[in-house]
Amino acid sequence: MRKLRYSLAINEALHQMMESDESVFLIGQGVKSPWYVGNTTRGLLEKFGPERVIDTPVSENAITGVAVGAAIAGMRPIIVHPRMDFMLYAFDPIINEAANWHYMCGGRSHVPVVIWGIINRGGEQAAQHSQALQAMFAHVPGLKVVMPSNPHDAKGLLISAVYDDNPVIYIDDRWLYNFEEKVPEDIYFTPIGKGKIVKEGKDVTIVATSYMTIEAMKATQKLSKEGIEVELIDLRSLKPIDKDLIFESVKKTGRLIIADAAWKTCGISAEIAALVVENVFEYLKAPIKRVTLPDIPAPASRVLERVYYPNESDIMQAVREVIENAL
Repeated sequence: MRKLRYSLAINEALHQMMESDESVFLIGQGVKSPWYVGNTTRGLLEKFGPERVIDTPVSENAITGVAVGAAIAGMRPIIVHPRMDFMLYAFDPIINEAANWHYMCGGRSHVPVVIWGIINRGGEQAAQHSQALQAMFAHVPGLKVVMPSNPHDAKGLLISAVYDDNPVIYIDDRWLYNFEEKVPEDIYFTPIGKGKIVKEGKDVTIVATSYMTIEAMKATQKLSKEGIEVELIDLRSLKPIDKDLIFESVKKTGRLIIADAAWKTCGISAEIAALVVENVFEYLKAPIKRVTLPDIPAPASRVLERVYYPNESDIMQAVREVIENAL
């Protein structure tokens, strides 16, 4: 099987969805600019034209509203926000309209829109261009939230999101764009709401999201040489969460670490910790540890960035602590 980079797996999914369904279109700022979206949209404008690959002015609220309206009317739009930070301007069409529409219409109307947010980190981009806001969207009833960590799921989850009749927040991370692995050429689906055991183990469970899954895998390989066998779960879907997968793993290992490269307070890591304590607390052998961003804005200094963003070393330290500190 051929290998494909993460960004090109997204690109292939977009091509295949637009080829197979004329109701699918892409809209957003910078859809024809590598500076905005890398090579994820390569060749789309040339192949499908400006009526289906719509490059817009900078107006996040307006263009998201257009996409939501088109979805209500029967289209399957993909609205891209090249910097997730500025999705905040689109809270009204996302939360008040897209998330609520199906419920308010008594289930008789759907909003099959994919809202694609891209996280940019590092590179001295600072506080307004580096934010990971997945927990904000996962908080909202009516929205599904996915975060692929690898090329295979980047393609499969995007295809699943396009075919879902509900609004899906699809979040990728540009730190993953050059990561490469085997990806099937055909159309396939990665199920929304299902996590994946990346590596089985007996000593501690790590639940990771997005690029932290890659960091956790590096940590897992090194910890194995120390005799610590980690069970690594790639969460993939933040809403709905695969609770049963997490619970069964914690029952087996008795220890839990959550690695999520977003703020700690009221984040996804807090939600997972609460679910475990509420449902399988009696199986825990040690306190739960969370590896997250500190509760401060992203710095503009490259030196400070090296401290700000968690990595494999932080995960390894957390694993050693839960192994040593039994309840």
